[in-house]
Amino acid sequence: MSGPRARRTAVTGIGVVAPNGLHADTYWKNVKEGASVLDRVTREGCEHLPLRVAGEVRGFDPTALIEETFLVQTDKFTHFALAAADAALKDAGLAQDAWADAPYSVGVVTAAGSGGGEFGQRELQKLWGQGSRFVGPYQSIAWFYAASTGQISIRKGFKGPCGVVASDEAGGLDAVAHAARFVARGTDVVVVGAAEAPLAPYSGVCQLGYRELSTVEDPARAYRPFTSAACGFVPAEGGAVLVVEDLERARRRDTAVRATVAGHAATFTGASRWDRSREGLAHAIRGALDEAGCAPEEIDVVFADALGVPEADRAEALALADALGPHGTRVPVTAPKAGIGRSYCGAPLLDIVAAVQAMEHGQIPPTPGVFDICHDIDLVTATARPAELRTALVLSRGLMGSNAALVLRRGPAQDA
Repeated sequence: MSGPRARRTAVTGIGVVAPNGLHADTYWKNVKEGASVLDRVTREGCEHLPLRVAGEVRGFDPTALIEETFLVQTDKFTHFALAAADAALKDAGLAQDAWADAPYSVGVVTAAGSGGGEFGQRELQKLWGQGSRFVGPYQSIAWFYAASTGQISIRKGFKGPCGVVASDEAGGLDAVAHAARFVARGTDVVVVGAAEAPLAPYSGVCQLGYRELSTVEDPARAYRPFTSAACGFVPAEGGAVLVVEDLERARRRDTAVRATVAGHAATFTGASRWDRSREGLAHAIRGALDEAGCAPEEIDVVFADALGVPEADRAEALALADALGPHGTRVPVTAPKAGIGRSYCGAPLLDIVAAVQAMEHGQIPPTPGVFDICHDIDLVTATARPAELRTALVLSRGLMGSNAALVLRRGPAQDA
């Protein structure tokens, strides 16, 4: 990604499966309007859990989108990823035969935070309830973090460099950075993204160990980042997949360049050490700006991590001031995830999609359900704010201590 004339990475395709929309256009419409879809958890087997509110993906029919062969081998988190990958490739104008003669020119990178919990639980119940002969052979792969990367590449015949990032929620941004580096090193196209499905009973129980998880029963109050009433985050299903490719290649095939990946950096500051995340996130922001060759004043909008925990929100606000200087209190900040929940590694991918669409439409989406801001940031609330947007900063932190920052430029890219 570095170097004035290095191969630059263009975002040419977007695919979304989210609680507020199963298509990128629907997702943007609801994000722009500040709609909240947080609601009571309805998943069977979760009724007794103290986790009451989440962002569920509803109306998603995998049988209409994915072949039976792949459905039986995979968990819901991979179903989301496969569907989003199809949509992203279509958006990028890449037909199935586009890589038939050059399968090694296309790679895949995904991030995952929890893997296939629903599939794994079902097969383990068969093991203990019926015996080992009743456990399906795909148990060995469907729960695994790398399943989505593997199944996308197998299904599409991609034989380029592949990988999976398991670096906490911030891995969603790290995966995009890995994809951009693949492009810089010569890979023409990379399918990159993350999708999660953490709303099964076993997965829900695992999440109860996070002290940052909100157990508030009122959907309107369960996730309110940057407010005095902040009480933690609510989880969500879904995510997004991007097609990224060499900028010059995209121009040669006359496809729309929706944005460019300009800079990224990551740090690690320890699990739930939100006081330390201030320094770690600020360092990541500075690193991303340096790689992008971007001055703090050039950032037009920040898509915040917005954990919804008072000390974490305070650390993020202070990190912006530390890294951006006086601009840190003036730059518009938004957190659309307050209306859909945090889909772990999928959350920063959905923020990237919102950032790309915000730059395209010249509107900063609001932070749903948040009004009484108690930190020194210019948080966009209530309604979308018109703005000329050329450069966006996307932030993410993980519960285990990862911090990441990504700088995006509006497409078509400006020559350096």
